[in-house]
Parts: sequence; C-alpha cells; structure tokens
Amino acid sequence: QVLLVESGGGLVQAGGSLRLSCAASGSIISFNTMGWYRQAPGKSREFVVRIISGGSTNYADSVKGRFTISRDNAKGTVYLQMNSLQPEDTAVYYCNARDLYTSRGYYTGDSWGQGTQVTVSS
Repeated sequence: QVLLVESGGGLVQAGGSLRLSCAASGSIISFNTMGWYRQAPGKSREFVVRIISGGSTNYADSVKGRFTISRDNAKGTVYLQMNSLQPEDTAVYYCNARDLYTSRGYYTGDSWGQGTQVTVSS
C-alpha cells in the first residue's frame, strides 16, 4: 500500500474554510481515482469527492459548490479546499487512492490515509 498522509484538519467556526492535503509517497504519475471520504461519529464512511484519471471530478451533493478538489502531480499531493463549512461537515476526512502509480512504485487497489479531524463549531 502506498503511504498517504493527510494534513490540514482542525477546528473552524461555521462559515469558515480549511484546506486539506494528501501527500503520497513520491510524485504522482497516474491513478484510477484519488479523492476524499469522511466519517462522522456514529456514521459510516461516506464519499465526498474524487478525481478520475482523465481529470473529471465527482462531488457528493452535500458538498457541491463548497468543496473543491485539486492536485499537484509533481508534489504528489491532492488538496481539498473546503469553504462555507457547516457543523454537519464535522468528521474524520480520509484520503483515498485507487491503482496509484507514483515515482516510488505502483500500488493496486485502494489505499487509505490515516485520516485528519475536521471539526466545525456552530
């Protein structure tokens, strides 16, 4: 499994913004999908957003217009810009990569980061 390290979580007031980062081990050469999931207390992990290999993106309805995913292949990093945060966005956010090819190797299947906590106060 590729090493994915998330950062950027924290505590923010409702209406605020955060930017999460997911750094892969090595620069990104290609992937099937990369994206973000989240898990709120007492709930199942849910899909948030992903980039597909051709560059298109999919967003969960709950975050459309507020969250934006981007990537820097050279830095091996995927970002999640989160604006207009609401208390219901509170969760642990996990980075996901599927069939990721980096300068360090090729990793088939799903790889997950350790998660970063995002807490939005009302």
